Amino acid sequence: MMETVLDIRDLRVSIPTDHGLLHAVRGVDLSVRAGQTLCLVGESGCGKSLTAMALMGLLPRHAQTGAARFALLGQDYAGQPPQARAALRRRGLSMIFQDPMTALNPTLTIGRQLTEAVMYLDGLSRAAATARAVEMLGRVGIAQPALRLGQYPHQFSGGQRQRLMIAMALMGQPRLLIADEPTTALDVTIQAQILGLLAELQRDLGLAILLITHDLGVVAAVAQEVAVMYAGRIVEHGPATAIFDRPDHPYTRGLMAAIPVPGRTARGSDLPAIPGSVPGLIGPQSGCAFRARCAHAVAACDSDPVPLVSTAPGRRAECHRLAAGAIG
Repeated sequence: MMETVLDIRDLRVSIPTDHGLLHAVRGVDLSVRAGQTLCLVGESGCGKSLTAMALMGLLPRHAQTGAARFALLGQDYAGQPPQARAALRRRGLSMIFQDPMTALNPTLTIGRQLTEAVMYLDGLSRAAATARAVEMLGRVGIAQPALRLGQYPHQFSGGQRQRLMIAMALMGQPRLLIADEPTTALDVTIQAQILGLLAELQRDLGLAILLITHDLGVVAAVAQEVAVMYAGRIVEHGPATAIFDRPDHPYTRGLMAAIPVPGRTARGSDLPAIPGSVPGLIGPQSGCAFRARCAHAVAACDSDPVPLVSTAPGRRAECHRLAAGAIG
């Protein structure tokens, strides 16, 4: 059994607004092992990126967050002071952000941006930090890395900037790499190169990867495990192949049905769509958040706590109708 790098239980994030408390992440459980890629999927606004920001300690100051367990490399830092949590994150977590154009500082050289954090946090000399930066740039496929340390972000292409972000994330030698929509702004060819690079780094370094995306094509290509998120909750979790072959939760089934299938989906035909819209999450929440959009909803879905159902070994979903055996 591979080492569990990250284990979180009942993660919650709430944000005060003018209209009340927004319950953006509502009791999320996630576990990622060394060498494993877990994909967190769901439509925009479901809480994926806020979950990542909570893991990294990057939430706005006014956000309210907590967890029953928040363990990194076997050490639980739920409830510990911010300084202790920050020290533990430096030991094991790093993140690739969605848009390298905004994540990279256009006024600083790449070398400065790669080295300043490890010089400050790890106490490396400038020479040692530079040597590590050259190594990481070479590892992510940047040619002439020593020369390019003196260049600025605008002198790199979009795909190269994403490689720079990966190199920057690896500078601290993390055990878990969080990749938040790392291929969104890239064309298909460059997207495949970046995904291939992440897989190669995972094999070489034994990284655990938490990949956040709404692109099910990316999920099918790289994931071993999938967690499907809806309205701040994980509604289904299990092995990627099993979820793609036979999704259990009605929301997951709706997502899968919307994917065109070569040879079966007629060119120009309308794809199935999930009716309705995501519910508001301001104020007290009860029942199943998907009930207004679900063809299987019953009265219990309106108010009763949603049961967690084990549908197969290693698989679980939150659904009243699955618990009753009414969805096959």
